[in-house]
Amino acid sequence: MSPSSERRAAWETVSAYHEAQLALLLERVGVEIDRFRGGELDAFEADQVLFQYSRAAKELWKFCNGVDVEWVARDIRERAPDQWWERGAPRRR
Repeated sequence: MSPSSERRAAWETVSAYHEAQLALLLERVGVEIDRFRGGELDAFEADQVLFQYSRAAKELWKFCNGVDVEWVARDIRERAPDQWWERGAPRRR
């Protein structure tokens, strides 16, 4: 496999992973917004969900757009990091 085809394959791996993980985060937001619409959450709790989503999506973006796409793809294949929602949780003081 040529270096350019290896890089392309790595980019495709990272891209597919990023999209799948982002979809999971968005599904989580959808569930929580439905809870808000159903009266289970107040506006502040719904806002907290959106804030956590934003932080989680940024962490995922930083991981997927690392310096070396081949390294990121290898990391995905070897350990498929997850828990992005938890990584977006606000830090407790």
